[in-house]
Amino acid sequence: MTTKTNALITGANKGIGLETARRLAAMGFKVWLGARDAERGEAAARALRNEGLDVEWLALDVASDDSVAAAARILTAQVSSLDVLVNNAGIAPGYVDALGDDGRYERPPSRENVEDMKAAFDVNVFGPVRVTQTLLPLLLAAPAARIVMVSSYLGSIARAAGNSPSPNVMGYGSSKTALNAVTVAFARELSPRGIMINAAAPGYTATDLNAHRGGRTVQQAAGVIVQLATLEAGGPTGGYFDENGPLPW
Repeated sequence: MTTKTNALITGANKGIGLETARRLAAMGFKVWLGARDAERGEAAARALRNEGLDVEWLALDVASDDSVAAAARILTAQVSSLDVLVNNAGIAPGYVDALGDDGRYERPPSRENVEDMKAAFDVNVFGPVRVTQTLLPLLLAAPAARIVMVSSYLGSIARAAGNSPSPNVMGYGSSKTALNAVTVAFARELSPRGIMINAAAPGYTATDLNAHRGGRTVQQAAGVIVQLATLEAGGPTGGYFDENGPLPW
């Protein structure tokens, strides 16, 4: 088993997850790049290895109990602890289809597809719960593990209830609201045991999730995630942040 500092990022074969993997690996972490698709996952890991970074693909479908359990077995056989877990994998079913020609979201809550909502919650909420619970022994074995839940501005009830210009995306937004609540719940349990856990809002970033309509780059988006993944002792826990500081729940 290796004693090198280890990080696992879910949904990391592209977009924000891939950039986060690159940044953490450049800081000296051994990064496990979680992805469902073997071809895409290994290609992404190989590209980062070609940059001189220590990155390895790990088969991981966060919506599958069996896949998460298998990934945990692989990690446990190769590492003694997990220092960073970034729950990045996320989906927004139906979102792109509801974008108008001007890029605005045009599907009101009264027309949201319930099956799309169920799929979003399975990946965006139950996925992070599933992964965190399964990998908890490795996280507790680290001297000071950090967990980052990749949330969204759309998860903020305060922003949605105020004058925010954000679109009214009930399914995806409510899944991120639930993820914020999950963050707080885990923090209440795990912070006394030395694990710091926070939710990150990377902003409206150009990725496949939104057909690259977002106005931010993955380099900009990864900043707050890396910051929360590498917090020094005494930093915040159980919070919700963007790159400028705390956000309203």
